[in-house]
Amino acid sequence: MDLQQFDIPRYLANLPLFQEIAPPDLERLAGGCRLRKLSRGESVFTVGMPCEEFHVTVTGQVKLFALSPAGQEKVIELAGPGVSFAEALMFTGKPYIINAQALSESVVLSVGKAAVVREIEDDPRFAMRMLAGISRRLHGLVHDVQAYSLHNGMQRVIGYLLHQETPAAAGSASAALKVSLPVSKATIASRLSITPEYFSRVLHELESAGLITVDKREIHIPDTARLASHCA
Repeated sequence: MDLQQFDIPRYLANLPLFQEIAPPDLERLAGGCRLRKLSRGESVFTVGMPCEEFHVTVTGQVKLFALSPAGQEKVIELAGPGVSFAEALMFTGKPYIINAQALSESVVLSVGKAAVVREIEDDPRFAMRMLAGISRRLHGLVHDVQAYSLHNGMQRVIGYLLHQETPAAAGSASAALKVSLPVSKATIASRLSITPEYFSRVLHELESAGLITVDKREIHIPDTARLASHCA
């Protein structure tokens, strides 16, 4: 991707947060953005850095994670193309409390706080869209805590696989589904708060039961309804 030729206003217009903003306003907002190409393993931000912008993954995958005092990593979220992150923290005036790192060659768009505040002042409806986006993220985090508290490891893995379902496949009660794991199994295991060994064991058990077939990072689910009923 040629970053010099990248049309930031056009890209912003396709994001739910900015879809109702007029073209002249998008042009002004784009002036407060920066676009970066990151190599695999390169940081978007680290704990303690000032948070003066939020970010959107344009291409690639970004891992949001925390480190324990002992150096153990906990993946909090995987942000793929079109996913934004750090919106809420940007308004607190506090530094980043987690880390963000590119898991593959990625392009990240960062939207400056000053530009966002200016849009909020000019259009209160924009503030409502920001709140809606932040609320969806909070709801997702609450759902995660609920899943970790109430669901066993098998249920978490099955839930993850089924949530990769495409809208087309969702229309059928027992559709087949092909899942391409976007990152390593170890990263997904951390996201689900289980060990990589347990994640692999669950996949093996599901494959032995005829519920899935695994080919490296490709997982084929012949019957999603049957897989869903397995963890009921």
